This record gives sequence, C-alpha cells and structure tokens, in this order.
Amino acid sequence: MESKAIQVLAWKATKDIVKYGEELPKRLPEAYKKFWNEWKVKEPTPVHWIPRAEKWIRNPEHGVVSLVQNVPIPVKYPKEHNQGLWGGEGIVKGFQKRNPNSRRIPHYWFPILKRSVVYSEILNKHIAVVVTDRTLSLIAENNGFDNYILKTPACDLKSDLALKIKRKLLLALLDKNFYPEDGKKREEVFNKYKSFMLPKEEADWYGLTYKEALAKLIRKEVEDNKPKPLKIQYRMELIERLKEKSLLPEEETSSWTSKLNPFSSKTVQPSA
Repeated sequence: MESKAIQVLAWKATKDIVKYGEELPKRLPEAYKKFWNEWKVKEPTPVHWIPRAEKWIRNPEHGVVSLVQNVPIPVKYPKEHNQGLWGGEGIVKGFQKRNPNSRRIPHYWFPILKRSVVYSEILNKHIAVVVTDRTLSLIAENNGFDNYILKTPACDLKSDLALKIKRKLLLALLDKNFYPEDGKKREEVFNKYKSFMLPKEEADWYGLTYKEALAKLIRKEVEDNKPKPLKIQYRMELIERLKEKSLLPEEETSSWTSKLNPFSSKTVQPSA
C-alpha cells in the first residue's frame, strides 16, 4: 500500500511540472546531469553530412580565402524513432531539382527501415527491433550488439529504446545476474564487458528521460522523508545514553544500565 501511495504521489507531482519552477530540476543528482550532458549537450557524430577538417578554404574561381562553415544539416527525428534503432539516421528536409529547366521543389529523404533481430550476449536474449542498414553496419563493426550499445554515447544512440537497453546492460553488469545456471559462462561474459561498467549511481540514473528522472527523484525524496516511528527514535537515544554512561566507573555503569536493561543477566536487588 505504501509503495502504491508513493507512486500516486509521484504521478501527481510530475503531472504539472511547471508548478515546481526551477527548484526540482536543481535537486537532480550529478549522475543524471552527467548522463544529460552526454545525451543532449555532447555533439553527435555527423551522419548525413561530412564536416571539413580544414578551417580555411580558397575559392578556386576568384582566389578569396574564407572561413569554413561546418553547419550541420537539420535532421528530424519523429516519435517513432524512439521505438527502434536507427543508428543516428533521421528525416532530412531539403530541395530537389528534378528538371534543369524547372524550379526546385521541397523534398524529404527518409531512412530505409527494416525489421530485424539482434542478439544480446549479456541478457542472453534475441530482440526484434526496427533498424536501418547503418545500424547493422555499426553492430558488425563493433563485433556484436552489446559492444555497439555500450560503446556508443547517448547522443548517437538517441532513441529511448536504445538508452533503455544500455541502462539494462549496465545494471546487469553491476548485479552480475546473467547466466544464473552457468557460472563459467557468466564469468566469461562479465570479463568481456566489465570495462564498460559505471558506478552504481550513474548506472541507476542512466537512460532515464527528463520526466522519468523527476519522478524517480520525487519517489526518493518521499521515501527518505517518510515519518519514522518514535520507538525507533527513542531506542537510538537510549543506545546513545548507554554509550555515554559506559565511560563511568565499572561498578556505577553496571548498576545504572541494569536498571534500564530488562534483559540483563545481572539485576540489582532493591535495597531494604
């Protein structure tokens, strides 16, 4: 019942996140901020364009030297891409001139999507997922699906599905709960991927969306601030008092503590 109440409270709190202003996001842990920087701030690998390595370029016609402008091509990522592994590909909008004598017209270039099956060695599962040819090429280049997911930063994985899989792989490496019936295989797989391990807190916050992170933070704060029974408080205070009295002479300590401790083997007889 308590866990259900906490879930309801967290849902109500995140339903209208505007009322929290700027205070709640500030309380997010550094582990999530580190993931956020990797996901939203870090520059992704160019997919639909090739940046020039030089800083300056000379125009061959008139010889004027100008600064190279490496401007990324705008790419659209529809919500459907969160359900697949597109390898960084998206929808590109531009113009196309189909006839030399006609005006250019708007055109969209869509990635070629296909349904495929990938295998996770850590999870020991086959996963049916929508991919692109680039995704399959990256998996082959990295010698397996798990290597591709664990090596690729969040800004290049992009999709929610890819990030959730990576989070699951990181937690599995920490818990070491794969291949429960085959210890030899478990050690073999663990040694193969242990270089990708993250600290517990970082792995726990990795791959969460902004709303999921806020909901997790609220649940944690509600759990930490739950009222504790007074008997626990009194018990701790009594223990502290007993520790303080233990600094007194031995005879006085034994006499004083025996009056408070009903489970003591030696009890003090009341004086006549």
